[in-house]
Amino acid sequence: MDENDRTSVEYIVLTVEQAAKRLNIGRTLMYELVSNGEVESVHIGRLRRIPLDALTRYVAKLMSSTPSPEAA
Repeated sequence: MDENDRTSVEYIVLTVEQAAKRLNIGRTLMYELVSNGEVESVHIGRLRRIPLDALTRYVAKLMSSTPSPEAA
């Protein structure tokens, strides 16, 4: 596998740092969201990983709890 192949791979689980980049937030905030259960994570051996769909669910939850501008 060369360098270009590695960049085109779509992982189904992410490191905390990768997940933070996906949400465009800081690493510390991402760790906080994981530790308080707002974003689901899994252990794979000794590693903590965030499933991609956990990020999607988290954003969907945020969107459903935020009033839309039309409601104002």
